[in-house]
Amino acid sequence: MLKPIDSAVVIRDGGAVGHHPGQIHEGVGWWLGACLVVTAKTPRLAVAHDGRPVSIAFADRLCRGAINAQHYACTVRFLGSRPEPELLAAASAFDAPAAWVSTKPAGDADTVRIRLYNLNGVLLDETNGLAVIRDLIERDRVPIPVNDQAKGQVVIWPPVTSQGAHP
Repeated sequence: MLKPIDSAVVIRDGGAVGHHPGQIHEGVGWWLGACLVVTAKTPRLAVAHDGRPVSIAFADRLCRGAINAQHYACTVRFLGSRPEPELLAAASAFDAPAAWVSTKPAGDADTVRIRLYNLNGVLLDETNGLAVIRDLIERDRVPIPVNDQAKGQVVIWPPVTSQGAHP
């Protein structure tokens, strides 16, 4: 693990929470994306953020981790800046788990929160996947791609037409 974290402190409350910089870094987004895809055994994931610059960086890394998770060739539907309820509605329509990234400015360090949801729109906890994700991260067993054909893709949602507008 190149940049270790205190996973017992950071991986909690439905995903990850921590001060940035300091307790949490963008790589945690990658780890959570890859681990969520593998623990949920899903070929689909919906991702959105609150529009703040730090959230955008973490969401980008989360998407990249998700598309590089073992053999799942996950398609991430990236909704960009959307409210959390909108993300959950979209994830339900896509029949996919979801991840929402938000940031709360707090002096010298922002508080980053990554919330992970299962296929039924239920926030992850110790009984439905979060403990497994924490264990993968603690043991430096974050999933990696098995080959180039197993790499997924990020799809901007809703799609944009050639004229730059949403259909």
